[in-house]
Amino acid sequence: MTYGTIRWTDPLSTIDSEKRWADARRLLHDDTLLTADRVAGLLLILYAQKIATISQLTTADVDINDNAVAMTFGTSPVVLPTRLASLVRELVATRRGKAKIGTPDDVPWLFPGGRPRHPLGDDRIGQRLHNIGIQPRQDRSTALFTLAAELPAAILARMLGVHIQVAVQWQKASAGDWAAYAADIARHPKKETL
Repeated sequence: MTYGTIRWTDPLSTIDSEKRWADARRLLHDDTLLTADRVAGLLLILYAQKIATISQLTTADVDINDNAVAMTFGTSPVVLPTRLASLVRELVATRRGKAKIGTPDDVPWLFPGGRPRHPLGDDRIGQRLHNIGIQPRQDRSTALFTLAAELPAAILARMLGVHIQVAVQWQKASAGDWAAYAADIARHPKKETL
């Protein structure tokens, strides 16, 4: 069976960085929201992760130690900021699907679903994010656009787990200046890229 490719057509809507940061602050600090919804929303808003990717995350994708929490979306782990790291620690310790009886240690999924041995579905995560004011497609586009302006395509692709051609297209759309970034890294060799 073969499937046609989907042509990338630039950002789908206006880029609203202020809304992105307001949503991120709300998700980081609003304790009335479910931890799973906060983490899913933050992964989308801060790291431009697709809902399909978020739903498939497992505890094996999370590296928790005494000093930091890192998450792997692509080929390189990303060290999470302190507040998000705390939320991820909490989610790992307390996650349960509706059909799950037992302890979180028995469930590999970061977002377990209602059916035994299955993650929470993409449609359900999307609906839950909509219910708390997150617009997945628009917010992910904003995140990708912003990250592409700040990072070289190769690092963006490796960090987020997107194809290099997609990262290049986003970088071109955002007018990111990879040459300036590379020159800065060359001047400061001890500066860590990720």
